[in-house]
Amino acid sequence: MQAKHLKPLRVIISLFFLIVATLIFIDFRHEFSEGFITSFLYFQFGPSVIRILQGFALVATGFIFVLILTALFGRVYCSTICPLGIFQDVISWLSIKLRKKRRPYKYARPHNILRYSLLALTVIFLLFGSIVILTLLDPYSNFGRFITYFVRPATVEVNNWFASFLTTRGIYTLFPVSEPSIRWEIMLFPLLLLGLVVGMAYKNGRLYCNTVCPVGTLLGYASRFSAFRIFIDEKSCTMCGRCNPVCKSSCINFRESEIDFSRCVACYNCLSICPDNAIKYSTDHRKELPEAAGQPSRESDTGAGNDKSKRNFLLSALVMFFGINRFSRATDSDIPEPEQDTKIPEDRDFPAVSPPGSRSLDHFNKACTACTLCVGVCPTHVLQPSLLEYGVGGLLQPRMDFHAGFCNFDCTACGEVCPTGAILPLTRDDKHVTQIGVVKFERENCVVYTDNTSCGACSEHCPTRACDMVPYIGELTIPEVNEDTCIGCGACEYICPTRPYRAIYVDGNRRHKIADRPETQAVDQEVDFEDFPF
Repeated sequence: MQAKHLKPLRVIISLFFLIVATLIFIDFRHEFSEGFITSFLYFQFGPSVIRILQGFALVATGFIFVLILTALFGRVYCSTICPLGIFQDVISWLSIKLRKKRRPYKYARPHNILRYSLLALTVIFLLFGSIVILTLLDPYSNFGRFITYFVRPATVEVNNWFASFLTTRGIYTLFPVSEPSIRWEIMLFPLLLLGLVVGMAYKNGRLYCNTVCPVGTLLGYASRFSAFRIFIDEKSCTMCGRCNPVCKSSCINFRESEIDFSRCVACYNCLSICPDNAIKYSTDHRKELPEAAGQPSRESDTGAGNDKSKRNFLLSALVMFFGINRFSRATDSDIPEPEQDTKIPEDRDFPAVSPPGSRSLDHFNKACTACTLCVGVCPTHVLQPSLLEYGVGGLLQPRMDFHAGFCNFDCTACGEVCPTGAILPLTRDDKHVTQIGVVKFERENCVVYTDNTSCGACSEHCPTRACDMVPYIGELTIPEVNEDTCIGCGACEYICPTRPYRAIYVDGNRRHKIADRPETQAVDQEVDFEDFPF
């Protein structure tokens, strides 16, 4: 394939990945199957790294595939697969179109101290069992949060407006969709990071990828040893300088005929614009590429010595990293309105409940990168981003918010789409007995006790009969709970009418358990078919 064809091919592939990734996170109608989503996310580097640490599996080999791809062709993941990287390219393209006078890119020295420090910090935190740095900086997860928090709500509003407009004209193709609001304090970090990414991309192209993103830094380092590299043929180069203004990574020093390939994101702009065909992309390297373009590459040089030390440190850290096994509101008309506010707070040992299939809080917190994909596919909106409910280490990871919704008894969607294995797939039968928490009942908060009125909403909505109504006073009945058959779905807490504290609520299990199946009672009544009325 000729070099001039690489850029159009890259644009086509990258737009495909960007559009599909965006639609997956926007998909409030759940049009995409779980199998398609899992297959598409196979190529995402960050989730695949987390998954492979939990044990080898076919779905985790996307990490190996990306490394092989990088070893052969450089950072093509950053240019064609990573949705956040492609999003930055769109911002860069818009910046050129919106400016009256085009401001070209220019060569800049790398910010190696910052980029390698953030990578080392990410690895060190992972070695000590914390995923918080990767959660905050992983490009795929950040892209997911951007779409879920900012784009999806706007899309839902547009859908609902059109649905209302068409309904007035007798057209019912669209229907309104509910979308729960996310607390502003949870959206604060994604909003600040979105501003940082957009600002950097608008002014400096892929500066974020080469200074902040740990995935970009790791793949950039690996690309220094790629089989195919972009380099300048000094014999053919006429020093026209056309390559320099189109390099989004600011890594081409045409005056010294050098390209810092560790920062090159394989956009191929330079290949398509060079009039002399002096920029090559092949295995025929004309020189060893130093750490920073324009620096000497001799082993005896001090800079080379530092480079060698840094290489040994990163390699040893990565060996340690991969050698440690760390993972072993609907309303009912018959529900009474309480006459007074409740006074007794909900006494929970674990206020944050992790989703079914996550096995335990420890497993979930060590594997979830908070990409929000499970939040988007949850049909009852019970999965909501957390702030500090899990602690600082679980920032932004989804939790079961039973004030916002409940876990559908037959639903297994979150485990089917989770790309990191933080939520493992469950069969429907296994889901029916997976106990993520246990029910607690505070009698003095219940409207039956406080207002002497009948209710029973919790019992009616319990799918496992863990909440039953027993005689109380006169004809009144009051809830009685059975923790053994409770699975912690939260239907009782969600429907409970008392405020601000629920009379019945779920206390999370630190490690998920197996609940007892509810006893079934056979019906002994005989039917007299001779007296049957029809």
